[in-house]
Amino acid sequence: MQKKLDYKADLLDDLRNDIGYAAKYLSAAIADSKDAFLVALRDVAEANKGIGKVAGEAGVNRENLYRMLSEDGNPRLASLIPVLSTLGLKITVQPKKTAKSRRTANSL
Repeated sequence: MQKKLDYKADLLDDLRNDIGYAAKYLSAAIADSKDAFLVALRDVAEANKGIGKVAGEAGVNRENLYRMLSEDGNPRLASLIPVLSTLGLKITVQPKKTAKSRRTANSL
């Protein structure tokens, strides 16, 4: 008999054990949509410390963190950065990949 695959348990295990995987997971999610990113960030938080512990370490109310990381969430940057930091992550900004670049970083 074939073993039943548990996608969510496997995902949480990967997110818990590989911060690089978690970063790629979040990057792929944000490329899809804001809603997907928030749900993915909730997955990363659950996998690593649990929502309650992440909320406490980030200085955010647990209920507000659940609400913030829902599909309808609308977190402020001031709340999002401490949550990411608690998880060992940070936000970076990169130029979009386009056929023509208006300016290069060296011309600034």
